[in-house]
Amino acid sequence: MTKLQNIYLIFITCLLNSCVSSTVFNDLETRYVALKSDKSQLIKSNEALQADLDNLNQKQLGMLQQLEHEKKKMEVLRLEHKQLLENYTILEKNSDSAIQKSIQENNDLLEKIADKENEIALRALRVDELQEVIRKKEEALERLKQSLSDALLNFEGKGLTVEQRIGKVYVSMENKLLFKSGRWDIGTVGQQALKQLAAVLVNNPDISILIEGHTDDLPYIGKSPLQGNWDLSTKRATAVVQLLLENPELLPQNLIAAGRSEFVPIAPNSTSDGRASNRRIEVILSPQLDEISELLKEK
Repeated sequence: MTKLQNIYLIFITCLLNSCVSSTVFNDLETRYVALKSDKSQLIKSNEALQADLDNLNQKQLGMLQQLEHEKKKMEVLRLEHKQLLENYTILEKNSDSAIQKSIQENNDLLEKIADKENEIALRALRVDELQEVIRKKEEALERLKQSLSDALLNFEGKGLTVEQRIGKVYVSMENKLLFKSGRWDIGTVGQQALKQLAAVLVNNPDISILIEGHTDDLPYIGKSPLQGNWDLSTKRATAVVQLLLENPELLPQNLIAAGRSEFVPIAPNSTSDGRASNRRIEVILSPQLDEISELLKEK
């Protein structure tokens, strides 16, 4: 039983027993009304407080749900962060490996470049050496040509020419200077020319000497037992070699005899002058290339 109910009960009891005056009754009634009003206010206040409490509880529930949601998001973020750290560690490790590999490849490339540069420098040096050797040989050929021209000056215009081309010196002698028709024994004038030629050649021991015999395209019809123009051109070239070797200072290993028959003409065989030009001995003088070959073999 509430306090207000107790007072009201006392009031009724006193009234019934006529134990209080009207003044007391009025006072009690006033207090009762006031207490009733207070009760009503308290009830309203309690209801408001309950509503506030319910609202706070609702908000608290919402905040708890939000907190749980944020915890889940945080956990996801934590896992993502962990994964990122792992990925970064792997990437950093791989990057270090890639960088080291790249550095090694660059060093290897630099070594190769250095080797190539050294190789190029050596090749450039060999090229310079080759050019110097070639220059000296060309100068030697020019001197040889001039020496031959001076030594054989008396025979020029008599079927003998001296010229330099393609790094070689060519001494061409028509058969009228050396041989009679169909013969390979050398006449007196031809012997003199060849002896003077040999005198110049002994001063050039580094020169290779190729003796080529050439004919026109008319078939051989002489009485000698020759096997055609091939045989005749070869015998004439060999006869020149043998006469040159009468000079004991001439090195035999420098001489080569070759027959070319009618297959390397320098003029048409359709005229007598052309055929006369084709019937010839060519002495082809060229520098020995051993030194150049050795330079080319060097790596």
